Amino acid sequence: QLRLVESGGGLVQPGGSLRLSCAASAYTLSYYALAWYRQAPGKQRELVAFMDRSGGITNYSDSVKGRFTISRDNAKNTVYLQMNSLKPEDTAVYYCNALLGSQAYWGQGTQVTVSS
Repeated sequence: QLRLVESGGGLVQPGGSLRLSCAASAYTLSYYALAWYRQAPGKQRELVAFMDRSGGITNYSDSVKGRFTISRDNAKNTVYLQMNSLKPEDTAVYYCNALLGSQAYWGQGTQVTVSS
């Protein structure tokens, strides 16, 4: 079974940057569509960024468009989320997701806190 492990979260000041990583094991990520979700306290989990299997199609939520970038390194079997110009409302637990057909896999999440 595909296993996903996120890292890179932490505390950052408004306007700062973080890069989240999601490393996969057991199977190669090149077969999967990939995404990052986030969930803030008291809110539903929301899709932040998506990349298809080929890497040729990406989509972002309106709230992060122009600030976040999803990317993948198939050689390292890792997907990234580069987050720039962070805002307090970006504070949430961030989860990576891998999708193959109807099978979805999740990491354990990494906390991102944007605060001065």
